[in-house]
Amino acid sequence: MANQSDHISKRIQKFISKQKIFFVATATEESRINLSPKGMDSFRVLNEKKVLWLNLTGSGNETAAHLNENGRITIMFCSFEGAPNILRLYGKGTVIHPNHKDWSKSIDLFPKLAGTRQIISIDIEMVQTSCGMSIPYFDFKGERLELDEWAEKKGEEGIRQYWKDKNETSIDGIPTRIEEGY
Repeated sequence: MANQSDHISKRIQKFISKQKIFFVATATEESRINLSPKGMDSFRVLNEKKVLWLNLTGSGNETAAHLNENGRITIMFCSFEGAPNILRLYGKGTVIHPNHKDWSKSIDLFPKLAGTRQIISIDIEMVQTSCGMSIPYFDFKGERLELDEWAEKKGEEGIRQYWKDKNETSIDGIPTRIEEGY
């Protein structure tokens, strides 16, 4: 039932463009596995072998900590409407901060959102699709605005303080290196 490829086809790119939610999974050899849902207009397919994800401020910064250790990342999309489909993108991720050489050319691909923390660049190693026939149907009612409103209210200085207080290490104590990126 599963199909594997080493690249993102046009059909898969079209599927990705229609999805409202995706899931990010990372882990180091010794850490807990981090699995997080993501939304908003924060995912871009650059070409058949590279994607970008705009990482907004959150309660933790596990993805950055894990990627700094080993780069392993999996992105999963599920079809909640239309034909059943589960898509996994396996790859190696790099954390891009504002002082990174690729920041300027990457940030312009996304809407300006308060609380923008990092961009995650992923080099695709394997693409896997599977049936998803057991995934239920869900109706999309709209984006949640609370994160953007929270970040706007905090302001740039408040966000940076939040990063210092909550985002400098993972829950397992692994450094995220967020302070080096600004």
